[in-house]
Amino acid sequence: MKAEISIARETQELEEAYLLRWTILRKPWQQPKGSEQDELEAESITVVARENKLIVGTGRVHMAAPGVGQIRYMAVAGEVQGKGVGKQILCMLEEEINKRGAQKVFLNSRENAVKFYLANGYTLVKEVDKLYGVIRHFLMEKSLLNTHIEPI
Repeated sequence: MKAEISIARETQELEEAYLLRWTILRKPWQQPKGSEQDELEAESITVVARENKLIVGTGRVHMAAPGVGQIRYMAVAGEVQGKGVGKQILCMLEEEINKRGAQKVFLNSRENAVKFYLANGYTLVKEVDKLYGVIRHFLMEKSLLNTHIEPI
């Protein structure tokens, strides 16, 4: 599946992306609306994937340190998971952060997404804290030097 991928620039787009984040990443664990955002939103790049004008995927990246980007809040709607939408979002996030001088990117992957990131060139570094005391997370990283992901 080839979704329409773009940077969210309008308030409405961002609100739709936040709602998808909350629905996929927070609601199943009874977390309140608003928990899907943090203090770095204004300096971050949020990417959205659309299918038939509906946002079906999103992800965010920001500069965590000079030359280092951090990806957070990757979320893909259940009905399109496994169809390449996540890879398209990841590709654009990496390209955008690389344009801003990042040579390396890292993220904390939920256990169920580790294989996805490994397949996209990330290296597993170590297990980190459990989210809500139950969701295992793993620190993963990737060099952006001389790499390019081709979206499906």
